[in-house]
Amino acid sequence: MINDRNFRSLDLNLLRVFDEVMAERNLTRAAHNLSMTQPAVSNALRRLRESLGDDLVRRAGYGVEPTPVGLALWPTVRDALEQLRQSLAPGEFDPASARNAFVMAMADATAAKVVPALMDILQSEAPGVNLRILPLTTRDPRELLESGKADLAIGHFPGVLAELSAIHLQEDSPRFMHQRLYDGEYVVVMRRDHPLAKAPLTLDAYCAARHLLVSFSGRAYGFVDEALTALSRQRRVVLTVNQFFTAGQVVATTDLLTVLPRHFVGATGMVHKLALSELPLAVPAVHVDTLWQRQAEHNSAHRWLRQAVDRAATQGFEDTSGVVLPATMRR
Repeated sequence: MINDRNFRSLDLNLLRVFDEVMAERNLTRAAHNLSMTQPAVSNALRRLRESLGDDLVRRAGYGVEPTPVGLALWPTVRDALEQLRQSLAPGEFDPASARNAFVMAMADATAAKVVPALMDILQSEAPGVNLRILPLTTRDPRELLESGKADLAIGHFPGVLAELSAIHLQEDSPRFMHQRLYDGEYVVVMRRDHPLAKAPLTLDAYCAARHLLVSFSGRAYGFVDEALTALSRQRRVVLTVNQFFTAGQVVATTDLLTVLPRHFVGATGMVHKLALSELPLAVPAVHVDTLWQRQAEHNSAHRWLRQAVDRAATQGFEDTSGVVLPATMRR
């Protein structure tokens, strides 16, 4: 690695190039983002390689992939560049005059709960701020955040949070931060005149039915299947979709059963067509969390966004708490 003498002569602009290449994993895109030519980016990487004594990135397929040294170095470089940026552009975020554009990743069920109230907040407090919602297609959005494609991810990330908790025991400076937004509850949903809607749903009847699963990955196995496996039981998933709204539309006109967040049923606009039942087995609690990069922790604009999302989620529960389902639709 670099010694003190080499560090004194290191061109720190090379670190900006390294950061962009790591974020994009592609020299052409990095060059475009930096308003440089691709040969200039390659030359910058060569100079940095000579100073550090490591390749940092190597060609892989249509892009590049980091070496172990490059992967270990990147979080420190990102943090240092962000701290420098904030130091050179001081001042608290002023929502009333801001012209920021935020990008968030979340599933449609989460968006239905959070976004309407969030837009009310933006309209009244930050009318110049733009918001873009990306569909959440994974239970591990860290790459999406690390690449800069999203500022904030909202969803159920049990594997990520477990890994981060383990890392926190070994590191003082974790690369990602998270905060509990709300706790969700899942219920069985079917069409209102479904044969199983006339009586409390038993485990045997549930397992014997045909099922629709909302799966971001397309894999026909979810947290309900894990709970069934623990009981030495199983169900037949005949259809997977990647949106909760689509699931509601399908079960409203078929004999399939699905599992949806309770708060989302009212947002489908099909409450009068659906029947709800409690799951006939115990499943782990479903926690919905916000996840972001540590370097954004003290960024005033990002902090305002996180607080606005938290307020919107609270308002979302208040807006849906008055939805009363007919007695025939409740267990």
